[in-house]
Amino acid sequence: MSFSRHFIQTCVLGILGTAVAASGQSSQSAGTTSEVTHHIKTVFVIVMENHNWTADGSLSIKGNTEAPYINYDLIPNGAHANNYWNPPHEHPSLGNYLWMEAGTDFGINGAKVDGTVKALTQFTTEHLVHQLMVAGRSWKAYAGDPFPLNTCPVYRWPAPQVLFNDITDDASSRAPVCIAHIRPLSELAGNLANGTVPDYSFIVPDLCDSMHTECNGVNQIKAGDNWLRTTVPQILNSKQYKEGGALFIVWDEALKGDGPIPMIVMSPFAKPGFGNNIYYDHGSLLRTVEEIFDVPLLRNANQEKDLSNLFSVFP
Repeated sequence: MSFSRHFIQTCVLGILGTAVAASGQSSQSAGTTSEVTHHIKTVFVIVMENHNWTADGSLSIKGNTEAPYINYDLIPNGAHANNYWNPPHEHPSLGNYLWMEAGTDFGINGAKVDGTVKALTQFTTEHLVHQLMVAGRSWKAYAGDPFPLNTCPVYRWPAPQVLFNDITDDASSRAPVCIAHIRPLSELAGNLANGTVPDYSFIVPDLCDSMHTECNGVNQIKAGDNWLRTTVPQILNSKQYKEGGALFIVWDEALKGDGPIPMIVMSPFAKPGFGNNIYYDHGSLLRTVEEIFDVPLLRNANQEKDLSNLFSVFP
């Protein structure tokens, strides 16, 4: 529908609605407006580990020669934030992962991080993937750390979604919602190839590929860059990405201080080569995803700016 037709139709419906209301009849008989369709329909989030964007010398990602794919391919072809931080003093990793899912760390930090999934379980449905299920949206978390197929990985937290009771049935390895949605990362490539990735994919590579740990004598930044070089093109070449996708590549926390940490956006609607200096944190990512899927803003997401400035069209 062209703008002019939409404008005329809106005016006509408004006049009809006024006339019908004046006659005492239900305004529903005059017709309803059509649902707004968002350009972005499919969201991918990749979470890498423990590096600054800048301010940490040779361990920073920006301009690092160990990360040529990030710096010379992703950055020129996508948009990025120069001032994205982990939430203040949010260390170590777990609180940051929870922030991306629920806009808070629920007080989990420090020594509590080594607790079991059962001990850390949150008894609330106020978190992102529950919102998506209520809204009829599909989701999966793809975890790089191996776990027995068709079980709920409650022995540790490969993805933050396993820390919510509505997903794991009190940390049961047989929880059906968890088994259906927390899947091995090895399944991602096939789902991308056959067009069966969900509306929302939360992707966590293992410790060797996420830049968390140096493995087999390979520099961890180089290893993570190589993993992204293999994985990201599979996403960008998928049907769902090309027809309205957005990929957010973010690091969970800074290695030095609170940041800034890298945030890179790839999308047909992202501004190529664009970077801004707006302050963001993980509440901004959560807000952005919630706005894309038209669900309520949770906790800190209601306070932070969204990432819409990195897009030419949003949402």
